[in-house]
Amino acid sequence: MAPSVLSGGLVSAPMLTIPSSLFNFKTSHNRISLGFNRNGPVLTKNCVRNGVLRRVSGGENKRWGGGLRVRCEAAVAEEVAVESSEGEKFEYQAEVSRLMDLIVHSLYSHKEVFLRELVSNASDALDKLRFLSVAEPSLLGGASELEIRIKPDPDNGTIIISDTGIGMTKEELVDCLGTIAQSGTSRFLKALKENKEAGADNSLIGQFGVGFYSAFLVAEKVVVSTKSPKSDKQYVWEAVADSSTYTIKEETDPEKLLKRGTQITLYLRSDDKYEFTEPGRIQSLVKNYSQFVSFPIYTWQEKSRTVEVEEEEAPKDGDEVQSEDQDVKKKKKKTVTEKYWDWELVNETKPIWMRNSKEVQKEEYDEFYKKTFNEFLEPLAHAHFSTEGEVEFRSVLYIPGMAPMNNEEIVNPKTKNIRLYVKRVFISDDFDGELFPRYLSFVKGVVDSNDLPLNVSREILQESRIVRIMRKRLVRKTFDMIQEIAEKEDKEDYKKFWENFGKFMKLGCIEDTGNHKRLTPLLRFISSKSEEDLISLDDYVERMGENQKAIYYLATDSLKSAKSAPFLEKLLQKDIEVLYLIDPIDEVAVGNLQTYKEKKFVDISKEDLELGDEDEVKERETKQEYILLCDWIKQQLGEKVAKVQVSNRLSSSPCVLVSGKFGWSANMERLMKAQTLGDQSTLEFMRGRRILEINPDHPIVKDLNAACKNDPDSDEAKKAIDLLYETALVSSGFSPESPAELGNKIYEMMTIALGGRWGRIDDASGENSSETDASSVDEPDVQVVEPSEVRPESDPWE
Repeated sequence: MAPSVLSGGLVSAPMLTIPSSLFNFKTSHNRISLGFNRNGPVLTKNCVRNGVLRRVSGGENKRWGGGLRVRCEAAVAEEVAVESSEGEKFEYQAEVSRLMDLIVHSLYSHKEVFLRELVSNASDALDKLRFLSVAEPSLLGGASELEIRIKPDPDNGTIIISDTGIGMTKEELVDCLGTIAQSGTSRFLKALKENKEAGADNSLIGQFGVGFYSAFLVAEKVVVSTKSPKSDKQYVWEAVADSSTYTIKEETDPEKLLKRGTQITLYLRSDDKYEFTEPGRIQSLVKNYSQFVSFPIYTWQEKSRTVEVEEEEAPKDGDEVQSEDQDVKKKKKKTVTEKYWDWELVNETKPIWMRNSKEVQKEEYDEFYKKTFNEFLEPLAHAHFSTEGEVEFRSVLYIPGMAPMNNEEIVNPKTKNIRLYVKRVFISDDFDGELFPRYLSFVKGVVDSNDLPLNVSREILQESRIVRIMRKRLVRKTFDMIQEIAEKEDKEDYKKFWENFGKFMKLGCIEDTGNHKRLTPLLRFISSKSEEDLISLDDYVERMGENQKAIYYLATDSLKSAKSAPFLEKLLQKDIEVLYLIDPIDEVAVGNLQTYKEKKFVDISKEDLELGDEDEVKERETKQEYILLCDWIKQQLGEKVAKVQVSNRLSSSPCVLVSGKFGWSANMERLMKAQTLGDQSTLEFMRGRRILEINPDHPIVKDLNAACKNDPDSDEAKKAIDLLYETALVSSGFSPESPAELGNKIYEMMTIALGGRWGRIDDASGENSSETDASSVDEPDVQVVEPSEVRPESDPWE
């Protein structure tokens, strides 16, 4: 380390002044000793740095004002090292015009949102004034009305948005409008929180400080005229699009002076002025985005009224013409329609979700639902609630009175049914499953929160833990609302709900495994004991027998085919109830449930059906008796079936074809074949093995058993087996590979069965007998008569 030198010349280095009376002293890290040699005083320093003792000495000295100045080069070296390690600091530079272009045209996807942003800014200005006027009533001055007015001017291509809010001083204009991404509202909220006075600021909307610049989406020039009650002067801020500069000047025109507030004039672009200066368009945008802003919003609208006017009555024919000097003339009154312009209040509907649910009547909920969602039917149910804690929001949800007319909405998660508001300002209704799952997309309602995770444009709801919590609570409230309908004494309401939205509930069983416990009690089915009235799974479980251990179901394409299916025969004999799944989605939905109240769902069209009261000894004896027949039939059918076995589900049918336990059922195979984009290879892979079950008590099976033992090579027996298999294929719900071949087999069997039963005469014998009869009878003489000689019996001309 470089020695410390007593020097007065290096004044830029750190110096230590030592009184001359002291020759030995200590500092916090160093011990300094002062001695003398032949050249004069010598300073000796033991420096302790980073735990290392270093001895530093120097020889040159100079006396200054009764003391010594000491330069420690170790400290200088340390400061230089720190500065070099941190590097030089620079500030980011930006091309303002390019940055403005990015902000305006990249953040917002729709031009129309400029009005939402400017109205929100006006609402914030009014809120600030209302809050500050509590402590300073003089801020209100003579203009106590807090309102927003919007006046489009089609002739000049301008829109004027004015408010009677807090306004801005010159310094605030420079700070708020001249600084990009500087939110005056955010700073106001921060100041309130620091003063612990944030109790009345929850309605303030602004967050990011870029909403004002959305005006340049449609405007080529923006002029802001503002008057603050804190200042005696009114200032005008002016800027044009694609520019990096703006101007501020004092307003001197007496006609343009404001009492208080801000007036924004947008000079619209040539391609936007026709759309956004149309009064009806402005009114619809305000109703869509700012309908529930807490301050009145007026728009300049054309209106009409009927007035009575007097006009001279024209003289009728024959009437004497009155003299010109006659003062009294005949006049009549006429009603005409007169058009005029006036201010119209737009946001008359109040945010019903902000009120206490106990104070709102059912009629008010229904009216709000019809106005907000353009519905004509009353909703089946509604839920009004608010949540507090980690996530705070208010919501009103509705179950519509009718399902959507377009079935595509069932599979399309993007609907317009949920309207998202942030501090009563409409944000979006275009969601892709963020707030509700697809199977609950029919639910309509509004959700309002103060702290949703939005992007800067406030159009996109970002995925976050808060959104997931909101979704979970909304889904839970929806299930509670549906459960209330189901528990009503009047079952017609839930019957109507199920007819409209039952498919949505079944879709939820497929897509939302986490809510199976809430979904399954809401399901309804037709059963073998209730073909007209729908039953719940709770009703089914209550009616189960003591020995029944499962919930049995059968999936078919119609109720008629389900009632006549051979799978049901034994179950109906034993008085076991079976659920009929006749909708295409039913089988997939029930297959995803697996169990309900510890009862498994069992498809009676698949193998290994257990009914709970089997006689194992008798079954074993019957299988042993027909084992030879089963092997013989399997040999004849080959790969068409996986195996042949004795059935425990048949009572009147000779046989049935069941599916394997892990493959598709006949109903599912039919549905998959009907898919437009179905994959044939997948169909072959997923098609379950087929098992032929025979009824040992049926005469056909007994005859085949005899043929197996007495004449196993009989062609007629083999044909009977083929026909038996094809018939079982159809009756079990499968599609035959060759319907025409099956038809020919049936015709052949009918010919054998019906031949000669009613004394049928063969064609060959009939021809021979007719020839014999003809030869034995003499042919009569036939006279050929020309057409002209033919005369009727009563010829009038004869």
